[in-house]
Amino acid sequence: MLPLFILQTGNPPQAVRARHGGFDAMFGALLAPLGRPLLAARGYAGEALPDPGSVAGAVITGSPGNITDAAPWMAEAAEWVRKAHAARLPLFGVCFGHQLMAHVLGGRVDYHPGGREVATQPIELTAAAEVDPWLCGTPRRFAAQLLHEQTVIEPPPGVTVLGANAHDAYQILRYGPNAVSVQFHPEFSAPIMREYLDIMTERLTAEGLDVPALRADVRDTPVATGLLRGFFAAGPQC
Repeated sequence: MLPLFILQTGNPPQAVRARHGGFDAMFGALLAPLGRPLLAARGYAGEALPDPGSVAGAVITGSPGNITDAAPWMAEAAEWVRKAHAARLPLFGVCFGHQLMAHVLGGRVDYHPGGREVATQPIELTAAAEVDPWLCGTPRRFAAQLLHEQTVIEPPPGVTVLGANAHDAYQILRYGPNAVSVQFHPEFSAPIMREYLDIMTERLTAEGLDVPALRADVRDTPVATGLLRGFFAAGPQC
């Protein structure tokens, strides 16, 4: 059985990592019930990425870095995503991974003109999601954990927009039968989101955000979390 691959594009802050593990551990815990072996590589640290033909699918994680940083490792990760998509490997991008996939496939990524989006926020599915084999049957509105300052400004040509909200028009994108991405974090639990808010309180307050109010509204997001596992599960959801 071929493994699912976690392309790790960064790590959470040390305080979060000490309690909850790195992004590889967070995604590994979500994917473990599928019963497939898992393989991870720290793309941000220059670790070798597997041949796309040697894995069953891949998750591209979030990162503290931004697409516009244009770090050398990002070019290598982008080339891997390009090859994997061309080979029709199932791909699921998250936050930075969402932006990387959009960037690689012809979209434009930059800082969101409305500023940062953070904490537990609503996601609204589009009409296209009602007939999407992955999302059909999913509640039209659900909560998700978000933490980003860059965003997909323009999606690639031909992409289907499956989810949005008042802050971001491109929360969920489909690039074809085997590739999707989400701006939110399905791997974040409520405790993880609260720790991020605690760590970032000074910065977020300086940006004009009401951190106590955001923290009070943090809650678990089972629908958003389930979407990751559902994508790699066998067969359509309905």
